[in-house]
Amino acid sequence: MDSETSLSVVIPVMNEEDSIGKLITEIYSALHDYPRFEIVVVDDGSSDQTLVMALATAKSLECPLQTVRHERNAGQSCAVKTGVRYAHGDWIVTIDGDGQNDPADIPAMVRRAEAIDADDFCIAGYRKNRKDTAWKRFQSRLANRVRNALLHDGVPDTGCGLKLLPRDTFLKLPWFNHGHRFIPALVRAVGGVVDIVEVNHRHREQGVSKYSAWNRAWVGIVDLMGVMWLIRRTPVIRISEHHDTSQS
Repeated sequence: MDSETSLSVVIPVMNEEDSIGKLITEIYSALHDYPRFEIVVVDDGSSDQTLVMALATAKSLECPLQTVRHERNAGQSCAVKTGVRYAHGDWIVTIDGDGQNDPADIPAMVRRAEAIDADDFCIAGYRKNRKDTAWKRFQSRLANRVRNALLHDGVPDTGCGLKLLPRDTFLKLPWFNHGHRFIPALVRAVGGVVDIVEVNHRHREQGVSKYSAWNRAWVGIVDLMGVMWLIRRTPVIRISEHHDTSQS
């Protein structure tokens, strides 16, 4: 990463007081040698001490941290959007707050991003060896196949929370509840480049999943139809010429 490029790691959380301290420590360990990074924790209406644990951990590590709290639960996609709005970084890394994503994979994603010659791009994590139940893996494989057949985003695992993209790219995307699951397809829709990096996936050690088979399946079908419509209605604008005499 160029010394002038800054990085913000956005973590959406709800009731993850047992996981957030370890996760922040691992992110700090992975990135503390980078010249400019921060962590942004967005608490999506927790009823526990998630933010207290986050602040205490960051203070003990002397780790740059922002915390933002939603007054009430608004969903993971809204929490991601809030984190990006408050982030100072040129590049955004999104990571789930349950500890199943491995922060040690972030440097490899940064190196992949450095090799991309495009203003708009997304580096998407691929959990090739998922540490979930057989039923959950089956649901995910089926959903990914259907999504890829309809959207042609070329991503084998769009549900992986670990992604990297420029903040400016993110802010170009249309946004809606559950939109975080369609980031690669939306990046392609604005003319961006999508690349894949295999990442580690770990068992959940603490807490419980906020999703069920029902809410994953039903909202996935509805959102998929909406994303197909958005992509078809989104023109890709390429600038052929630009003059600005005010900079003379």
